[in-house]
Amino acid sequence: MSQFAKSFLPSTRGEWSSRATFVGVAILFLFVFPAWLSDSRLDLMSSYVAYAIVALGIAIAWGNGGMLVLGQGLFFGLGAYCVAMYLALVEVGGAPNLPQFMTLLGSQETLPALWKPFNNLWFALSAAVIVPVALAATLGTLIFRSRIRGPYFAILTQALAGAFGILLIGNITLINGTNGITTSFSEIFGLKLAEPEDQKVLYTICVIALGVAFLLSRQMLKSRYGRLLLAVRDAEDRVRFLGYSATKIKVIAFATSAGLAGVAGALFVLVGPKIISPASVGIIPSITMVVWVAVGGRASLAGAIAGAILVNTAEFEISSAAPEYWLYFQGALFIGVVAFAPQGLAGAATWLKSKITSRGDSGATSTAKPVEEAA
Repeated sequence: MSQFAKSFLPSTRGEWSSRATFVGVAILFLFVFPAWLSDSRLDLMSSYVAYAIVALGIAIAWGNGGMLVLGQGLFFGLGAYCVAMYLALVEVGGAPNLPQFMTLLGSQETLPALWKPFNNLWFALSAAVIVPVALAATLGTLIFRSRIRGPYFAILTQALAGAFGILLIGNITLINGTNGITTSFSEIFGLKLAEPEDQKVLYTICVIALGVAFLLSRQMLKSRYGRLLLAVRDAEDRVRFLGYSATKIKVIAFATSAGLAGVAGALFVLVGPKIISPASVGIIPSITMVVWVAVGGRASLAGAIAGAILVNTAEFEISSAAPEYWLYFQGALFIGVVAFAPQGLAGAATWLKSKITSRGDSGATSTAKPVEEAA
C-alpha cells in the first residue's frame, strides 16, 4: 500500500472510534430517520440539518478562532434570498415575467436589473456562497486590520445583522419587505418543493451537505492553519510577533463561517417553511444561532451540530405543548450552560468520559498489585 493511501487510514484507537461514530450517525440520518419520522417531522429535521451547517461555521469562528459572531443571520439571509429569488422566477415561468408580489403591488413594469441574473440556477447557487464569503472577507479585512476584537467585534457583527434586517424591511417593491419571498410551488433540479417524496430527496441532499461540510471543517482545523487559528485565539499578539498575519488567519475563518451560513440559507429555502423574510434573519436569529453552539459546545464541531439539532427539536416540542414557556426555557438553558458547563454538552461528555476512564485505570492498577506481589 502506498504512503498516500496509508495517510487516510486511522492510526490511533481514537481515530477509529471517531470514524465509526461518523458512520453510525450518517446511517442514522440517511436511513433511520427517513424510515421512522413522518413527512412533517422529516421536513423539520431537514431545517435542523441546515441550521447545523450554520453552527459549524460559528464553531470555527468562535470556538476555534475566538471571534464571537453575532451576525450570522446576515450571511444566512444572503444565501437564502439568492436561491429564493431564483425560485420566485421559476414560479412565474422565468424572466422577463415578474414575481407574484411585484404583480400584486403593481409598482414594477419590468423585471429589476438585480433580479435578472437570478434567472439562472447556477448563478443563484454560486451567489448564495460567493456573496456571503466576499462580504465577510471584505468586512473582516477592514475590521481585523484595525485590531477590533472581543466584545467590540461581536457588537459590530450584531449591528451589521440589524442593518441588514432593516434594509430588507425597507425594500418592499424589490424584495417584498416584511412579507418576504414565498417559494411554495417552485421546483429545482426537477424536484417539486411541495411533494413529500421530493422533500425526502432534498433532505438527503441536506444531510450529505452537512457531512461534507463537517469533514472539510474538521480537516481544516486539524491542518497547520487550524493550529495557527487556535494560536491566534489564545495569544494573538504573540502570533503577530512570530511573523504570521493574524488578520489573514482570522479573515479566512470568518469568511468560511459566512460561506457555511450561506449554504445553510440556500438549503433552508428549499426544505424549510418555503418562505424567507426578515423575521428569519437579523439580530434575534443570529443570537439564537450562537445559543445552539454554546449549548452543544463551541470548541467541538460535533457538539455544535448536536446543539443546533437538539435545541431546535426541544423548541418544537416545548412550543407545541406550552408555547408561552419556550423563551423561559431557552434563557434558563443558556444560563445553565454558561454557569455549569461552559464547554457545552461536548465538554461535559468529554469530562464524563475522562472520569470513567480514570476510574477504570485505577481499578486495573489496584487489581494488578496483588499479582505483582505474589510474583
